[in-house]
Amino acid sequence: MSWLNNAIRDLGFYEKGVWRDFIFIIFGSFIMAVGVGVFLVNAKVVPGGITGLAMAIHYLSGNTLPVGFMLWLFNIPLFIWAILELGKKFGVRTFLGFTCSSFFIDFLRGRVPGFHHIRLHENPMVVSLMEKDFLLLVLTGGVLLGIGLGIIFKFKGTTAGVDVIVAVAQKRWAVKAGHAFMLIDSMVVTFAGIIIHLKNLAADRPALTLTLYAFLLLFISARIVDTIIEGFDYARSAMIISNHPDKISKIITKEMDRGATALEGRGIHTNQSREVIYTVLSKKEVRDLVEQVKRIDPQAFVIVNNVHEVLGEGFRPRF
Repeated sequence: MSWLNNAIRDLGFYEKGVWRDFIFIIFGSFIMAVGVGVFLVNAKVVPGGITGLAMAIHYLSGNTLPVGFMLWLFNIPLFIWAILELGKKFGVRTFLGFTCSSFFIDFLRGRVPGFHHIRLHENPMVVSLMEKDFLLLVLTGGVLLGIGLGIIFKFKGTTAGVDVIVAVAQKRWAVKAGHAFMLIDSMVVTFAGIIIHLKNLAADRPALTLTLYAFLLLFISARIVDTIIEGFDYARSAMIISNHPDKISKIITKEMDRGATALEGRGIHTNQSREVIYTVLSKKEVRDLVEQVKRIDPQAFVIVNNVHEVLGEGFRPRF
């Protein structure tokens, strides 16, 4: 059975934390599926990518072909491509991500055999939002989509689709990821808008309006994905240039109980050497630091930046 152990090891199943990653990928897939299957499909607001393409084919078939199944079907060749180009570990996480999201979309819409009674998109709350507050419906779907994708990406998974295309394009042709995502998503959203217009699927709202909603959705979900991956700003870094570095350093280390580093700097105009104090603080401590610096040296130069991740004593690590 050594070949089996070697195969499992090659796929990364023995890596530390891998099962935690798998659990969160499944959870993220479910959140994403709620956003797409419950809120966006019937609204006919397409999120772009392969998910958007699956929705477009769903509309083109007269709602006969399930969105989740089409999503899974489209992702199979991309999954094979990912394994060949990016390795087995990428393939396992990709397969888990797009299979779970595809299953959950159809499951929540009652398209899985034996679970036809589960049709959350027909819930009275969702129907009411569709009729009375369409913008909130779209925003809810976009937020859930972004949160789900963010969780999946945070734990080293993907949902295949455009992620695979962009990853391979970066590796083989050095294509910029942002440009590739923008181009593909724009093409999918436009294609879906044309289908909705030609088949007259949105009697209450023009297809162009739904297309504009789709582009808004792309922006919202992308921002949320970035926030989930990078984290909320829970700390600040400060660089301080002052004529009284010793006094300021003492305030930071003694009174605020934070670490600080003195960097060697030289003024370009004055050609004078100075110490630059660098420190990382919680958001609540920044105001106190600035006030203390102003008190000690009103002429001090202070730069404060957002910090998404801090590893070290005094700060909680992220996942």
